[in-house]
Amino acid sequence: MKTMKTMKTMKTMKTRASGLVVTALALCAAPITSHAEDGVPENPLKEAYFGETHLHTGVSMDAFIGGNRLTPDDAYRFAKGEEIKVNGSMHKIKVPLDFCAVTDHSEFMGEAFSLMNEGAPGYDDPIAKSFRDATDLETALMLYGKYVLTPLASGKDPHPPFFQGAEAIKSTWKKNFEATEKHYQPGKFTTIHAYEYTSAPGGGNLHRNVLFRDTNVPDMPFSSNESPDPEKLWEWMKVQRADGKKLFAMPHNSNESKGLLFCEETLSGKPITKEYLELRSSNEPLIEMMQIKGNSEVVPQFWPNDEFADFENATSLQDFNDRKFMKKNFVRYGLTRGLKYRQDMGINPFKYGFVGGTDSHNGAPSNVAEDNWNVGSHGLADQTAAIRSKATLDGEMKVSDLNPGAITGVWATSNTRGAIWDSMAARETFATSGPRIKVRAFAGQGFAEKYDSYEALVKDGYEKGVPMGSDYKGDKAPQVLVWAVKDPIGPNLDRIQIIKGWVENGELKDKVYNVVASGDRLKEDGSVEPVNAPIDLKTGKFNSEKGDPELKGVWTDPDFDPKEEAYYYVRVLQLPTARWNLWDELRNEGVKFPEEVKKQIVERAWGSPIWHEGA
Repeated sequence: MKTMKTMKTMKTMKTRASGLVVTALALCAAPITSHAEDGVPENPLKEAYFGETHLHTGVSMDAFIGGNRLTPDDAYRFAKGEEIKVNGSMHKIKVPLDFCAVTDHSEFMGEAFSLMNEGAPGYDDPIAKSFRDATDLETALMLYGKYVLTPLASGKDPHPPFFQGAEAIKSTWKKNFEATEKHYQPGKFTTIHAYEYTSAPGGGNLHRNVLFRDTNVPDMPFSSNESPDPEKLWEWMKVQRADGKKLFAMPHNSNESKGLLFCEETLSGKPITKEYLELRSSNEPLIEMMQIKGNSEVVPQFWPNDEFADFENATSLQDFNDRKFMKKNFVRYGLTRGLKYRQDMGINPFKYGFVGGTDSHNGAPSNVAEDNWNVGSHGLADQTAAIRSKATLDGEMKVSDLNPGAITGVWATSNTRGAIWDSMAARETFATSGPRIKVRAFAGQGFAEKYDSYEALVKDGYEKGVPMGSDYKGDKAPQVLVWAVKDPIGPNLDRIQIIKGWVENGELKDKVYNVVASGDRLKEDGSVEPVNAPIDLKTGKFNSEKGDPELKGVWTDPDFDPKEEAYYYVRVLQLPTARWNLWDELRNEGVKFPEEVKKQIVERAWGSPIWHEGA
């Protein structure tokens, strides 16, 4: 839906807080750490924990407009495996999560307080009641357009008349905080205090998810109502850190950014300065590689030599809001452009590790399995298979171009808030397009050709090298130790690749190397014979015989130049599986998607880069 995606600069919020029933408390007065964390065992070799880092409940007003009435409390219960009524149907996740961050939009949080809490000031307002009573998408969007988008476009206050001001925002933020604390079970299930900053100047996506390390959070989040310029967000974050708070931001949907995310000038049109680079790099360690609205790694039109670039590209994004694809919209370009900034100005502002999220507006965290996506992602807009086969997500894209979203993997010493946040801040993360594939990589010297055990491999990786998200130091070509294991309920793996990006004589370059392949298919020239393992189109079943459950190896960069800026990241490819639309067709008689919509996909995982900073 349009909603938050079309937001521009808003006027400063008016305060209508008198008579507010529920007032916000100073959240930072809460204890910063939980004593329950003290007894949680730690694994020095770390374990992979899977979780959601991008989710909207009914507290996000665009999700509410779409029919979502779930709360953060409901979302956390779903994440832990409980069956919840999602988009009109009882539903549950296939595999419970290890951690979850609910990232409701900070914009219009105050409206959500009046809409969702009986007895709150503004709850009985006729306009608020009309929002709640809307039972079809057309009516809901008409109301949203009349009371929010039209005033917004004319430069007027976009908050509808029932808005109760800053205190309502604080009250909603407090309720989200309480739900996040309620469901935190150190060692078993981790919740993370978070929200989304939703800026889209001119329709270009500059959204960020903001995650906090502990309970020391502000009493109100910073939103694009205050400023649509990310510089202002970063300055606010800097002030929060000076006050003892620990937080970072993660951009998402670079594929929709209209060239604004990996920028050549500031949003205000000023030249990029060293101070700008320092401010940005200090606030943003991670970027979302993929979500419901597409994979932002690469697209074939700009990377024709990458044979696996044609994956969940969401090309119909280009049909709306003038979001034409350009090379500088994509993560691989951004990573390489960051090297050039460091070469020229001494700082890499795009030194990003990888996360994956859903951006689901159904309140259903990490509902990412293709065969379990029968409830859609955006309420009434994609509620049924019949709708999904023909509909358009208002102002955004074709529903058939959506996907169930991605998931974040974090290598952490324990399943606790501090350990997971610290590993994310250190970029020791990976993203997958949904499956629970695990991937690790280390860059160093002296790795063995073979290892007797996984534990020996990881121990050697830490002792002789650096993990994903780190800097490799040295003037010798790095050895990259790679390892991946399949999703326990998914098909085997096809191959592991390493993508290298570098700057050569001022030019941005990148190359894909095949490193390990199942069935000894890797040839001396580096090519791999394609695996012939199609799915069964009549049943949706995948091939369970070909491929390998585990892949590992050591690769040395054959084109290393110690003087060049470079990065290396791992991409793991799974054998083909059925796409969600095939499952829709198989389960629903009469439902047929257009012929051009793919029926099978090659799911994958991306490990965070390792950087070599040239001499």
